[in-house]
Amino acid sequence: MMQISSDPASNKHSLINVMHRFIAAANNMDETIMVPSLLRDVPLEEQAASEAVESNNNEPPCPNKQRDMYEHYLLLKSIKNDMEWGLLKREMSSGASFLEMAVKQEEQQRVTGELLLDDNSDLEHQFHYHLRGLFGVLSKLTLQADHLTNRYKREIGGGNFMR
Repeated sequence: MMQISSDPASNKHSLINVMHRFIAAANNMDETIMVPSLLRDVPLEEQAASEAVESNNNEPPCPNKQRDMYEHYLLLKSIKNDMEWGLLKREMSSGASFLEMAVKQEEQQRVTGELLLDDNSDLEHQFHYHLRGLFGVLSKLTLQADHLTNRYKREIGGGNFMR
């Protein structure tokens, strides 16, 4: 008989543990960065400053990339808040996230009958596909929050203001 741990947080590969690691990294980032506005106009990547000079100025900036550390900081905080509070809080403040739009679109498909029966036939495959994606995204976000915190400490000062 297979034994399953009663405490899902004890398994280091559980979704709950990955979520806790991201939230802890985001909280650490938030506690460390006392003056987020100092992150404005600081390139996200260390090489970005040198690459900006070399790049063609006629090319429009890529909208998918964060332009500076401040915008990335806000993105990570927003994702953490969405994970902690869910979609309800954002709906109350009348903001619309990508996740909300996807959920509303799925609800509309159910009402109009556009949802095909085949979509329900392989729910296990869909679940595992999205679970793998969620693990990957949360791991990357955790690394990004840690990286942003360390860069802030190194470049902005993270404690040097007290001297």
